[in-house]
Amino acid sequence: MNDEYGGNIYTVTDEDGNEISLEHLDTIELDGGEYMAFVPADMDDTDPDYGIVLLRVEEEGGMGIFATIDDADELERVHDAFMQQLFADEDDEE
Repeated sequence: MNDEYGGNIYTVTDEDGNEISLEHLDTIELDGGEYMAFVPADMDDTDPDYGIVLLRVEEEGGMGIFATIDDADELERVHDAFMQQLFADEDDEE
């Protein structure tokens, strides 16, 4: 995973106006798109809602914005790509 793990916190606003702090894990390019993986920065890892958050990076008005991945097939491809990269990185460390 990203060598800078643990240092990049992003605050995003969900569709209900709630601010959520996310810790950046890694970024990948897949099928011509850019995707970022996060975990909640302000949530205990034992919370049942804790887990990886995958977002697509889109450009709007010359700025990068985060978008949810609503297509189930796209989400599965992105998840699988992040998991392959994670396990490849773990294998490299051994």
